[in-house]
Amino acid sequence: MTEQLTTGTASQPETDEPKAPEAQAPGAQAPEAQAPEAQAPATEAPETAAAAVSAAPRRSRRVLWAVARWTAAVVVCGGVGAGTAAGITALDRNDVPGLATESDGRWDYPELRLPALPADRPRPFTEGNDGEIHHADLRELLLPAPVGATPDPKLNGGFVSTDAYLALYGKESRGELKRHLADSTLRHVAARGWTTPDGTRTSIHLLRFSSVAYAGAFKDEALEADGIYGPKALPDGVAGAVLESFADDVSVPDTSLYAYHEKKPYGPEQTRWAYVQAGDTLALITQTRRGEALVVPFQQTVTLQNQLLG
Repeated sequence: MTEQLTTGTASQPETDEPKAPEAQAPGAQAPEAQAPEAQAPATEAPETAAAAVSAAPRRSRRVLWAVARWTAAVVVCGGVGAGTAAGITALDRNDVPGLATESDGRWDYPELRLPALPADRPRPFTEGNDGEIHHADLRELLLPAPVGATPDPKLNGGFVSTDAYLALYGKESRGELKRHLADSTLRHVAARGWTTPDGTRTSIHLLRFSSVAYAGAFKDEALEADGIYGPKALPDGVAGAVLESFADDVSVPDTSLYAYHEKKPYGPEQTRWAYVQAGDTLALITQTRRGEALVVPFQQTVTLQNQLLG
């Protein structure tokens, strides 16, 4: 059996075997060079494969560039949005268009500070000051003018005469008030005034007496500031008074506040005024404006002056 297999292989004719390379004629071309028509498929296949390979990277690069551009756009937009948000949050609300808070009518006063006291002198309503005496300079207890107001040159924050104070009242009241002041040992009067752009004229007069008893007596007896039927002495040109209710909401300890406005009908302008007694000092605050004296700045001014005295 083995022998047969071996024999069968050996008995194949020699003519069927391919010729060895050395049997080729000298100078003859290789088989593939002899058949150009057979070489074309072999040549075209590499070019097509190369084109397919080169096209794939180009498409991939285009996709990558598109993704990169969109990513950059998102990053830039996000950065701009974040920067805008950070900028808005850093601004004051009134500086952002559309978000500004409408003014409620209050005036812009400077930051208020209590004046310095002489050495070893207490404030009026502290322990050891039973006489409720203001030891600070009376002129420094005057409320400053708000921003944008025009100062009154006659009421510039200094001392004024008794007659200058009495000129605030009607002629029918001045004589009696002057006698009361003469009997009350008035020490001095300090005053400040201004006019705001809306035409409101404001004046503040601070009267310091020799004791809290004299200050209270002048307020109650001469002015009758807390009278049931209104104050006895009215500002010049005012015919009738109406008690203001906001005074009950101003809580400054150890002071008393009485506020009024001119009763209708009144002339071309209206007046509002208030008294504040704080120990030995009595304040008179007046505001007059053509048409109607505004409520908000009046209440604001009276409250701040009250706080300075308290």
